[in-house]
Amino acid sequence: MELTAQHINELTEIVGENFIFTDLETRKNYGHDETEDYNFPPHVVVKPENTAQISAVVQLANQYKIPVIPIGGRTGLSGGALSIHGGIALSTERLNSIVAIDEKNLQVITEPAVITQVLRDTVAEKGLFYPVDPSSMGSCFIGGNIAENSGGARAVKYGVTKDYVLNLEVVLPNGEIIWTGANTLKNSTGYNLTQLMVGSEGTLGIVTKIVLKLLPQNQFNILMLVPFFKAEQACEAVSTIFRAGIVPSALEFMERDAIDWSVKYIDNINVTVKPEHQAHLLIEVDGNYPDVLMQEAEKILSVVEQFEVDEVLFADTEDQKNALWRMRRGVAEAVKANSVYKEEDTVVPRYELPTLLKGIKEAGKKYGFQSVCYGHAGDGNLHVNIIKGNLTDEQWQTEVRKGIVEIFELTKSLNGTLSGEHGIGYVQKDFMPIIFNETSLNLMKGIKQLFDPNNIMNPGKILPN
Repeated sequence: MELTAQHINELTEIVGENFIFTDLETRKNYGHDETEDYNFPPHVVVKPENTAQISAVVQLANQYKIPVIPIGGRTGLSGGALSIHGGIALSTERLNSIVAIDEKNLQVITEPAVITQVLRDTVAEKGLFYPVDPSSMGSCFIGGNIAENSGGARAVKYGVTKDYVLNLEVVLPNGEIIWTGANTLKNSTGYNLTQLMVGSEGTLGIVTKIVLKLLPQNQFNILMLVPFFKAEQACEAVSTIFRAGIVPSALEFMERDAIDWSVKYIDNINVTVKPEHQAHLLIEVDGNYPDVLMQEAEKILSVVEQFEVDEVLFADTEDQKNALWRMRRGVAEAVKANSVYKEEDTVVPRYELPTLLKGIKEAGKKYGFQSVCYGHAGDGNLHVNIIKGNLTDEQWQTEVRKGIVEIFELTKSLNGTLSGEHGIGYVQKDFMPIIFNETSLNLMKGIKQLFDPNNIMNPGKILPN
């Protein structure tokens, strides 16, 4: 529905005239995230100051049946924050405080708009470690990480966002405020509302406070870059490393094109890539005992040397380590800066990675598109950037979609699923029936209906129409 002057006046009374915006420039700025080139301007942008104001805004929206779209750092890749039905874009950016760090219990209480890197750095100053490290951690909000159940490079050893969330303060779609769990490491009390909220993409409520568990900070790490002459062998090596008894803290896959795009786009990346190199693994081990880490690194080296590899690069300095990580984390930005693209987020059991990669390339040949593949190989999570290049608009909308369907059908056949960490949002929802049968989808729709009977909270996301 269209917002009226009365609606705007009532919203202004809640948040104040300096924190409500109806001009087109602001609405367009809050009408996109990092998903392809989509932009859906909301009717109004509001920036509440606290939980009470968010509750009041949501109550008003529920009364008038106005869509509410929770907006965080707008770094998402599945369109979860797009205002596809207009309505109220509710930015949490003013809720940006780390409330408390409990050093005795290794916990932190934070508001949702704290940047993930800031949270990591702040707890690190106290010798504590928050491991979740999405590629956008320098700009994404911790609340958005909760919404998407974000992962990152170190998920292979440490897990993803859900593994650290103990308790959440949530504003429900009727404006009521609840805590979902308890600030304890174990909790078998009733249904797990905390984990239901994690990954719900703002469709069931708005997270306003977050209790996370922390770990002690490890002191040392070893980082190596392994060039492979065959991309599928790089994928095969992943499972072999784990079967040898090593659990790296990160194990990243980059095919040749991914490194080429990244090196061109990012300054001061001095990595020699020979013409015959087809893929690289970026492997890290971490811990508190350098001798143990060196033994693990040597064992990894003995494993990868069973394959067709070139000389392994060991990062000797922090600058060199940072450069290698910038190269890996910069792939998506490099592709986006140089071409229109679609990014699909596939995940399979890690042993199936070679089959998945082969199938992606075969789909590209069949439907005429180029793909750039990279991702968190250690947990089977492969990102597929499909490049528009010289494809016509018709090919981009029809042939590429057929290829994506085949990739997802392959993923399912390998006991995988649609998304490992980017979420479903707007762009993936129509593919959900590939993975879930009607009974499962109806259960999800029933949960949504119970929480949000008026369907105001981020409508049109996750679930197919």
